[in-house]
Amino acid sequence: MRRNRRAKIVATVGPASGSPEMLEQLFLSGVDTFRLNFSHGTHEDHARVHAAIRALESKVGRPIGILQDLQGPKIRVGTIKDGKITVTAGEKVRFVLQGVDGDSLSIPLPHPEIFDAVTPGDDLLIDDGRIRVRVTGVGSDFIDANIITGGIISNRKGVNVPSAVLNLSPLTTKDRADLAFGLELGVDWVALSFVQKPGDVIEALSLIGGRAGVMSKIEKPAALEHIDDIIRLSGAIMVARGDLGVEIPHQDVPGRQKELIKSCRLAGKPVIVATQMLDSMVAAPTPTRAEASDVATAIYDGADAVMLSAESASGQYPREAVEMMSRIIESTERHKMYRSIIDASHPGEEETAPHAVAAAAADLAASLHAAAIVAFTSSGTTAARIARKRPSVPLLAITPHQSVARQLSLLWGAHSVLSEDISTYEEMVDKAAKTALSEGFAKQADSIVVVAGIPFKEAGTTNNLRVVQID
Repeated sequence: MRRNRRAKIVATVGPASGSPEMLEQLFLSGVDTFRLNFSHGTHEDHARVHAAIRALESKVGRPIGILQDLQGPKIRVGTIKDGKITVTAGEKVRFVLQGVDGDSLSIPLPHPEIFDAVTPGDDLLIDDGRIRVRVTGVGSDFIDANIITGGIISNRKGVNVPSAVLNLSPLTTKDRADLAFGLELGVDWVALSFVQKPGDVIEALSLIGGRAGVMSKIEKPAALEHIDDIIRLSGAIMVARGDLGVEIPHQDVPGRQKELIKSCRLAGKPVIVATQMLDSMVAAPTPTRAEASDVATAIYDGADAVMLSAESASGQYPREAVEMMSRIIESTERHKMYRSIIDASHPGEEETAPHAVAAAAADLAASLHAAAIVAFTSSGTTAARIARKRPSVPLLAITPHQSVARQLSLLWGAHSVLSEDISTYEEMVDKAAKTALSEGFAKQADSIVVVAGIPFKEAGTTNNLRVVQID
């Protein structure tokens, strides 16, 4: 089963899509990786969906990725008298560390890390930024502030602190229990929320221990200040535009999206663009023109994958949303401007032999009009090095590891195939030709470009390039 596009689709599973029948429909419509959102649902719910996806994988004979998305810390106000208060611009308010049933001069904020981090002049954003307050004074157990943008503050509304780095682990007690459960199930990727600094990724890596890929969600301004190190440490990146758009100005989000995609391409790390991509399809069978343009922009930028959230999890038209996203990607990638835009945005080469070999393979395959590039990849690195070039020739990634085959379902252009390991050069050539034929990438007399690392079975070596004509 071969997709007619290079960029991948991630779909969130929820009440609208958790049945085996709907999961199969979504996969056949174009989903490459399914996202399990651990902010919702029970372990039993997720285990049932995981089992259904693995059964589907066996049925269709194609690797399917599963992404576990951890909830992360949730910073919220406490309970308020009568459930809500109305505040107006210019009004003075006070947040307190302790207390319940607060009013405008005693709004409970039971998060000591905020009191430790904020200083006068910092802003607090409440209810996804609908209410903005500016800090005027801070004590050990109170924060005084002026209302900049008024509105209604109700019980348990979320609070964002965009200008401060909070002394807070991205992994709560719930996250650690969820993570242990997900790793036991056998998820392929773990998405880490609330990443602020490289140490947050290191903490997750130490807990995961190589049992899944670590995906850092970029949703905090602090993360942007350390983005190169975060990308280097992570296996993949998610541009979480919803939360990021709360904490940085809306007009800055598109530019940041482009920067993040380019940085990930340079590093050879998959990057997902997420949040509200086809949001109107939660309740309508078609998207707005602006949403279609938004998806296309991510594809023109060179994103590895685009993601559906509520559209597939709880919307009325999950299958139609996947079909629409797939059609937008295919149309964009066929457009006459696509190749020139993708080539123009290439981030340049890293001056290493493995990257040079991978880039040469992409260029050579294009020059020869080869049927495919066949990459033998133990860890996925060789395939990623080729994909960062965004070659015009199809990429067939052969790996002996099922976990890698599944993880590659996020990588731009990669059609992954699980196969027994190779041990000789002759075996490599023979297997490349046979796999290209059996997977429908080539026919007799076609040329393919084969890339591998020698000695075989060593991850990340990418040092051998060969042109093979299929007999």
